[in-house]
Amino acid sequence: MRVHARQGDTLDALCWRHLGRTAGLVERALELNPGLCEHGPVLPHGTAVDLPEITTTATAVNRPLVQLWD
Repeated sequence: MRVHARQGDTLDALCWRHLGRTAGLVERALELNPGLCEHGPVLPHGTAVDLPEITTTATAVNRPLVQLWD
């Protein structure tokens, strides 16, 4: 999926906005876009970024439940 950066966007913000999570996706997006890191943390307005395709099985994260006051 190709998206374009808005003013002040970072790669993790693009992943969150369009894919709903960032875990593992920022790294995959950097692999898909060689040279993207040369722009620095804030991408220039209008920068085209290819985001990775995710499957429903890849979005499921199984985390143990933490009870703080038991």
